[in-house]
Amino acid sequence: MIALGVFLVLCYHLVQGQFPRDCTTDDAIQTKTCCPLWTDGSPCGSISGRGKCRNKVAITPFAAGQVIQYQDDRLGWPRYYYNKTCECLGDYRGYDCGDCKYGYFGEKCDRKNTVVRKEIRELSFLERKRFFSYLALAKTTKSQDFVILYTGDRHHKDTYRFTDASIYDVFSWIHYYSIKPLLINGDFVSSRNYAHQGPAFPGWHRLGLLFLERQIQLLTGDENFGVPYYDWRGEKNCSICTNDFLGDNDVEGFLSSYSHFAFWKSFCSGYNYIDVYCLSAVDPNEMEKLHRKPGADPDAPKLPTFQDVEDTLKWGDFDRPPYYRTSKKSFRNALEGFLRPSDGVTMEANMHNLVHIFFGGTLSEVPISANDPMFMLHHCFIDKIFEEWLRRYQATPDTYPANEEPGHGPNECSTPYFPCYRNKDLLRTSDVFGYIYSKYQGL
Repeated sequence: MIALGVFLVLCYHLVQGQFPRDCTTDDAIQTKTCCPLWTDGSPCGSISGRGKCRNKVAITPFAAGQVIQYQDDRLGWPRYYYNKTCECLGDYRGYDCGDCKYGYFGEKCDRKNTVVRKEIRELSFLERKRFFSYLALAKTTKSQDFVILYTGDRHHKDTYRFTDASIYDVFSWIHYYSIKPLLINGDFVSSRNYAHQGPAFPGWHRLGLLFLERQIQLLTGDENFGVPYYDWRGEKNCSICTNDFLGDNDVEGFLSSYSHFAFWKSFCSGYNYIDVYCLSAVDPNEMEKLHRKPGADPDAPKLPTFQDVEDTLKWGDFDRPPYYRTSKKSFRNALEGFLRPSDGVTMEANMHNLVHIFFGGTLSEVPISANDPMFMLHHCFIDKIFEEWLRRYQATPDTYPANEEPGHGPNECSTPYFPCYRNKDLLRTSDVFGYIYSKYQGL
């Protein structure tokens, strides 16, 4: 049996994410069913026509015999935990079909709203202060609807436990959980994960930003909130690493006591063992404070250039075999930063990867990197470049390549979100998901 360790708290009702509290009861775990009752008293709001409880939860490219060989709890998400989940109808979404799809609001999800994501330096003083206050609220508000998984032994199911996390920490945990090494035939494989080094990379991170953006919209009641981005092209130094923006740091890399994030701690830090999940979740004293040292790493003395971005956008193939970090002339691999954008062949750190290395500290520690809000601004700009590529090449879900990389198949559910978002369906323009980007510095 998977035991449950949660501490009930009162906070704003949120509706999308990973491990809904209602689905971590003993009964839900034993029956492998995540079809909570909605307010009309029916599973998934079926009486009200919002959704229905379905038996099929995932479509994977693996044959039945192959699946048995994989012990990883995230493979074929979420069928290791659930055989039944909600299938939402129309514009309804959420683990219980109690929310709306991205970009829609209202009791009947019939009110469309498109937000504009701006460069952080485009925000007015008041907009910037509001943004930082929203982040502080998300960091300190415990989620009523969601819990996170932590465990002492990934080999043994009976060690799994669930506990509370704040809204922002759930976001950080989603990234952490998705990139832990795969457990295959009893061995851990660090060269593969569900969010990087494969075709799912741009869409997976797009979904993560949508998740956090939506949670903040619901938490604050501000339907016009959009995650800002940081256009780092050509910067010699980090122009937003000041206490008016993302925070200055001392010689040791710790953020200034006058910064907005001086006292933030990195969720799931303190331990980085491949055979456990987030041991420090139940002991905040074990967690590390955020830290940064931009430009200190000799391997990344500067940020990607304007030309690097243009060169990345010239590759018309979304991804190419072997659909991994060694793929050549691949837009995805150039964007992710395993290729030199100019020739599409030479292996080097650039683009997304180079930015992580440049900032050092928390952002360079990939498993916990989402704890630094710089992660959100950086990935929002990566998403903007992805959006530009989608529009230039008129890409559609059919553009997504067939492949057998675990978690990266076109029809696999993006790990670990509810409801199921197939990887290929994230290759749609941003207006479909309720947001667009401002024009800044020519892009």
